[in-house]
Amino acid sequence: MFTIPAAKSAARRLRAALARTGVTVGHSASLELVAQQLGSADWNTYVAQRRQRFAAVPVLRSFDERVARRFYLDYLGFGVVFEHRFQPGMPLYLRVERDGMRIDLSEHHGDGTPGSSVWVETADLEALHAELSARQSAGIRPGIDPDAPGGPTMNVIDPFGNTLRFCQPA
Repeated sequence: MFTIPAAKSAARRLRAALARTGVTVGHSASLELVAQQLGSADWNTYVAQRRQRFAAVPVLRSFDERVARRFYLDYLGFGVVFEHRFQPGMPLYLRVERDGMRIDLSEHHGDGTPGSSVWVETADLEALHAELSARQSAGIRPGIDPDAPGGPTMNVIDPFGNTLRFCQPA
């Protein structure tokens, strides 16, 4: 969810906070600590994962900005990469990202088809399932299908009828 610059900023804040308590940590050590807190083994792995480029970014149709933000940001834990409107009051085009996975959400007529499915490779499906299960979101309780083609899969349907298939390949 953090960009590389945001992670570097977090490392600087960590160093400053520790310094105020009398603990001195070097820049490299603070980068390593932040990378580990963000789920990577080390800083170099974190940077490599963040720089990974996807050949395609799926565009999913959305109809209500408030509902889309609540679902994708609050429930699924995506972060905003950018948002665009041609003018105030015009449809929103929103790019969100989580763990290197980018999805574009569009209120524009003709962008995306309601009811689309996106297959998302996930490194630790059990951890993602536990994270989502811990969130209080009425009516959303996805399960894991351990025998799905391609590996264990958790289907999550967004408020606009789109399906995100989180899969941990065997």
